[in-house]
Amino acid sequence: MTTHIESEEHKALRAAVAALGGRYGRDYLTRTLAEGKPLTELWSEAGKLGYLGVNLPEEYGGGGGGITELSIVLEELGAAGSPLLMLVVSPAICGTVISRFGTEAQKREWLPGLADGTRLMAFGITEPDAGSNSHRITTTARRDGTDWLLTGRKVFISGVDMADAVLIVGRTEDARTGRLKPCLFIVPTDAPGFQKRPIDMELKAAEKQFELVLDDVRLPAEALVGDEDAGLLQLFAGLNPERIMTAAFAVGMGRYALGRAVEYARDRTVWKTPIGAHQAIAHPLAQAHIDLELARLMMQKAARLYDAGDDIGAGEAANMAKYAAGEACVKAVDQAVHTLGGNGLTREYGLASLITAARVARIAPVSREMILNYVSHQSLGLPKSY
Repeated sequence: MTTHIESEEHKALRAAVAALGGRYGRDYLTRTLAEGKPLTELWSEAGKLGYLGVNLPEEYGGGGGGITELSIVLEELGAAGSPLLMLVVSPAICGTVISRFGTEAQKREWLPGLADGTRLMAFGITEPDAGSNSHRITTTARRDGTDWLLTGRKVFISGVDMADAVLIVGRTEDARTGRLKPCLFIVPTDAPGFQKRPIDMELKAAEKQFELVLDDVRLPAEALVGDEDAGLLQLFAGLNPERIMTAAFAVGMGRYALGRAVEYARDRTVWKTPIGAHQAIAHPLAQAHIDLELARLMMQKAARLYDAGDDIGAGEAANMAKYAAGEACVKAVDQAVHTLGGNGLTREYGLASLITAARVARIAPVSREMILNYVSHQSLGLPKSY
């Protein structure tokens, strides 16, 4: 399922990651999940092979590529049935923000470990009362001498139990206007005043979700990432890769489900022919394949725009890619389960659990409704209702 618009290097990366994913697969993920463990073996091997840090600069141990390459890694692991959600967070959001805006000391400290997988960073933006409105973030950072004191709450933060630190989005007061502006801080997970509480999710995933409480967490001046006055620019430098990588996650999952359904439809015979010969089975699977390919094309466009430094163009394309991939994934999973009938709901075939998992791409990191708002305002120039 490679495309003609990809370079030979990208095709080779895709094939190599697919081979790694094939050695682990859905059985590995299901087994590890049942044991309540993280996907440590796959994460570690992907790091050693250089796949986790393909987007990070070579001088800090990365592959020197971009989100284009990292999205290939996540898509192919997902298509093999064993996606690594923390790829969206650790190298794509945190690694990108630090490599673009961090100090030399921050880059030296964090990027090599993020690239080889020996260190992991979570990302904290969502708050209980803010939802999709980042202007309502109430986590605040105030100065205390040269230090910062960080106070607030975060919710639905992935993988905090595995992380060495969390890149927290807070707000500081502008000395000139008195207004609060967004800022990014590297907060070690063992810092005094930092508390995490797991959220009991119906969704079963290897990566747990957490609520965070920050109670006057004291941070040194060097915990601030980038320019205190460039908050939104730096924030969206991390959010565009997040949307592109979520699209990769969804396309990979959709491809996995579709592949299982096609395999079943080829072999399963009820009357005299395999069920895949019947158009009522074949056509919806063909439509799912088309939708996934279209979503992937927009994802590739978004990744290329981002890697070329076009943050504005990438913002529109990344939102569209995330929307299209979320819809395509949900439809592909639904059709796959339906194709298998009763078998689609059994543990043996492992597709039913994807019904819940596929919804993640519609909801997180931003809902499809907020993406439609973005396109309405930014692309079409229509007035806001809020």
